[in-house]
Amino acid sequence: MSALPGSFEGTAVTGLDSSPVEPAAPDLPRLTAQHEAEARELMARYPQARSALLPMLHLVQSVQGYVSPEGVGFCARLLGLTKAEVGAVATFYTMYKRHPTGRHLVSVCTNTLCAVLGGQRIYDAVSADLGVGHDQTAADGSVTLEHAECLAACDYAPVVTVDYEFYDQQDVDSARELVAALRRGEKPAPTRGAALTDFRGVSRQLAGLSQHADPAAAQAAVDGPSTGEPTLRGVRLAAERGETAPPMSGAQPDDAPEPDVTPAGTTGETPAQQAADTAVASADTPAERAGAAQHHPDTPEPAGRQPAERGAEGTDRPATQGQAGSGTSVEREV
Repeated sequence: MSALPGSFEGTAVTGLDSSPVEPAAPDLPRLTAQHEAEARELMARYPQARSALLPMLHLVQSVQGYVSPEGVGFCARLLGLTKAEVGAVATFYTMYKRHPTGRHLVSVCTNTLCAVLGGQRIYDAVSADLGVGHDQTAADGSVTLEHAECLAACDYAPVVTVDYEFYDQQDVDSARELVAALRRGEKPAPTRGAALTDFRGVSRQLAGLSQHADPAAAQAAVDGPSTGEPTLRGVRLAAERGETAPPMSGAQPDDAPEPDVTPAGTTGETPAQQAADTAVASADTPAERAGAAQHHPDTPEPAGRQPAERGAEGTDRPATQGQAGSGTSVEREV
């Protein structure tokens, strides 16, 4: 692959976006006290608040249409993280956008099966109609287009999604008409799943907050069609032929005997050291043995690395004040 880091082609293939975050537009919706309250609601759902970072980034996108510099700072402030830590997550996952998206996100699968059945031709035709490439937005702000490396619906290939809702078994003409309808402000019904909303609405749903105005609308989305003929065909054939999965044989996990391994520890070792010795001694392969040895409490730190303090049970703690790394985000986790 010859794509340069930060290029649209490189992002499509690798999934890693190293392009810079665009400065916020003057008319960008602001993150308000209400959004902060919702973010704190998300944080309260997790034993460790920082685990809420992913849904919080979706919350930011539901308001602003992408992970803006303000959104990065918003998440960092509430979670006690650095902007670099938040940015590292936002640039790793392709569902987090680095620049403003259109009203709808159109994803065209160009992976193996979809490509063989016409996915690349669909992408090329839609790209030409919109006048944009991967991860770019049409001039009218209606649609952002992207390659997708598998949409997990191979039995419906070629597949297109709009705001992550499925439009199955597309061809060039049907996909072009779908995108044209989106640009006209229409919302064609997906093949499966909930009724189409828009990118910001589904981002709110992904954050774990309802995008629907009332419970009835939310329930209707849940009750939308979820399977189709290609998915059910194999099940029906198995039933017609009387085919079933073979029963599991042998001992079940609860019945498995304890491993017959003699502890390899020596007198005077801590329980953690004895357990580590046993892990090394019982390893079945050289790779397992090397892995167990690497985590042994007696293994020295690699050259040039600040030694960590070893706890009574062999766990690692960050360096103490005055040592390299003090005051870092790693220390804040403990």
